[in-house]
Amino acid sequence: MSAWGRAAIIAALAVSSGATPVLAEDVTLTSRDGGVEISGTLLGFDGEFYRLDTVYGELTVDASGVTCDGPGCPSLTDFVAEVDFSGSSTIGEVLMPALLEGFALRNGYTVAREEVDATRFVYLLGDPDTGRTEGRFTFRVTTTDEGFADLLADEADIVMALREIRPEERARAEEAGMGDMTGSARSRVLSLDAMVPIVAPGNPVTAMSTLQLAEVFAGRIVNWSDLGGPDAPIALHLPDPGSGLAQAVEDRLMKPAGLDLAGGIVRHLLTSNLPRAVAIDPFALGIASFAETGRTRVLDLTGSCGFTLTATRRSVKTEDYPLTSPMFLYLPARRLPKLARDFLAYTRGPAAQIVIRRAGFIDQAPEEIPISQQGDRLANAIAVAGPETTLDEVQRMVASLRRKVRLTTSFRFEAGSSRLDAQSRSNVEQLARALEAGMYDARTITFVGFSDGDGPAAANLDIARRRAEAVRDAVRAAAETVTPGRVALEVAAYGEAMPMACDDTDWGRQVNRRVEIWLR
Repeated sequence: MSAWGRAAIIAALAVSSGATPVLAEDVTLTSRDGGVEISGTLLGFDGEFYRLDTVYGELTVDASGVTCDGPGCPSLTDFVAEVDFSGSSTIGEVLMPALLEGFALRNGYTVAREEVDATRFVYLLGDPDTGRTEGRFTFRVTTTDEGFADLLADEADIVMALREIRPEERARAEEAGMGDMTGSARSRVLSLDAMVPIVAPGNPVTAMSTLQLAEVFAGRIVNWSDLGGPDAPIALHLPDPGSGLAQAVEDRLMKPAGLDLAGGIVRHLLTSNLPRAVAIDPFALGIASFAETGRTRVLDLTGSCGFTLTATRRSVKTEDYPLTSPMFLYLPARRLPKLARDFLAYTRGPAAQIVIRRAGFIDQAPEEIPISQQGDRLANAIAVAGPETTLDEVQRMVASLRRKVRLTTSFRFEAGSSRLDAQSRSNVEQLARALEAGMYDARTITFVGFSDGDGPAAANLDIARRRAEAVRDAVRAAAETVTPGRVALEVAAYGEAMPMACDDTDWGRQVNRRVEIWLR
């Protein structure tokens, strides 16, 4: 057997990734010297690599070293890059088309959209000089549940999700050879979103606590008069149960309160229909995407300590708002066509962040917030100063931070865990890439740890410092190409000195446990 043949088999057995599915027909791949043949069912071709289902399992083989024989063999000269997206309608209806059109414009492709049916459409990217189709991006716009089901059925390449992948989905994907879908290469945050309570413009209620919101959707509070409104029953609206947003409501709002959703909630298959229904019903209450509130009014979230949290672009971007809901793309361990990889790389760049913002969603481009624009936060710090966190400690914090600016990039942790949450894991990669690109050269980055107020202040201060050190170390490890000395990475901690929310609920404590980035 030739050296190429041995290398081809070793490489094929070592790789379980693949490309967009094509015709599932039997083919035979033969090495250029004829020494090796691999037969199997062709699962995909990305223009560079074949993906086959063989007696050895799923294999990936470099097309440059083999010839293909069989009715399913694709054309090497007329190759069209194909990729299938499936999942959330919130992401698929507006955001992905806007990004794809921005990518096409930036890279000189023509773009055309074809409607297939009520839930499917296709974008064709072409060469303006030859008129040849270069890429076919197919979208199935339904729910996050359907997206993961399509992925596991090998009917989608990328899932659009409004929630994190669930343990059973993660296990099934790993069993199917798709890799760990929670890894940095398998999941990415496309944009930021939040779950916001909405009412009709004429509703007199302006705010409620997070616990009250959960109790309303659990059926424990059923009349607006219990919330300071009129004597009228509350009509509840949520997205379809399979929607990632609806499931995020269960995971992020109901479970921390130990409550289940009540029956009789009006459900909406398309999330864009929900605010329309709430806007025309003076007694309706819905939970919608921050990006899709329409003509409704968003309620503030309050707490017993008097702190108020308003959903704004900045409060969602910093995750200071307690019901944030990142928008995810999930990719299996499968090689995508180069055009698709180029598009995914574009979605992380600065041009895409502008498109995301213009489309009405919250981008991830870091912003600097001077301390003069953080009056509410400083007021919270003064309000909680007392025997354990003294006014002297608050003054020490302000004296240190007043010479710096806060970055909108923040880090928070999973409930009851020292593991960073999904958004924060994405933020580690984002900050590391910025460091490698020299964005913060000659500046000092301080990782500032804060805690909730549950327990002794001294212990909370120590926990906050250790969390700040852990985030700094994670960023330093991810920024592999940064030359030591280009940027200074420091750590500071102020424990419970500057709370964002009341500590009387799980939501408030979760928001308060954080690591912020401050620059000088």
